[in-house]
Amino acid sequence: MSKIADKFMQLRSEGRKGFIPFVTAGDPDLDTSLEIALKLADLGADIIELGVPFSDPMADGPTIQRSSERSIRNGTTLNDVLDLARSFRVKSDIPLVLFSYFNPIHHLGLKEFRSMAARSGIDGLLLTDVIENEAAKISEVLEESSIDLISLIAPTTTDERLRDICSRAKGFIYAVSRAGVTGARESTSSTAKQLVDRARKFTDLPIGVGFGISTPTQIEEVWQYADAAVVGSAIVSVIEMNASNPVSAVETFVAGLVPERQATAAE
Repeated sequence: MSKIADKFMQLRSEGRKGFIPFVTAGDPDLDTSLEIALKLADLGADIIELGVPFSDPMADGPTIQRSSERSIRNGTTLNDVLDLARSFRVKSDIPLVLFSYFNPIHHLGLKEFRSMAARSGIDGLLLTDVIENEAAKISEVLEESSIDLISLIAPTTTDERLRDICSRAKGFIYAVSRAGVTGARESTSSTAKQLVDRARKFTDLPIGVGFGISTPTQIEEVWQYADAAVVGSAIVSVIEMNASNPVSAVETFVAGLVPERQATAAE
């Protein structure tokens, strides 16, 4: 059983729901990204997503696009992201998921990536741009090192495709709350719950909801029907707007997002 599956089993046994923050590795720089990831762990993150910067992030909105651009300007590579993960793993055992497009991994070589990711303590990989047949082959390779390929589903996913995706899914399923690209929104889409309900017909795996989650109210809403809430663009935006002290700014923002985690940590 993977570390991701173990984490969700723990959450279920404790009657809690998951909090999964996302940051783009290398934004504003690699050392600060490591500090932010470790701070997120201290703040009660259950799983952390590390974004691999990519020059053509077609599934991402302007906020994460700009973070990728900043990271790439700093020279961040996939190898650097894996080194960051290795440094994180020395200090924390919270599961790590890489959020990436396939091109950087293909360029490195899938089996080489698998070996390097396993040594770096990566527990899951979420790819935004592979279709079912490709995903099945990639999942088989990663499974040899107990790395889960996290599957994405969207409101536009048909029941037939949902069945296929759920049948080979590992770790947890990432439900996109609405059609379109990443980015914070003032309210969650009603289609998110409908999508989760549809997926439940085909899988017992945990389901996390992301894209547009940016407030405590939205997190609480998601926790009513899903197993985890993913917060990405809102955190990346805080980093962008507080270049002089991003770690402190992220701490303040996230402590307000999930205050019950801080209360638990203080007990």
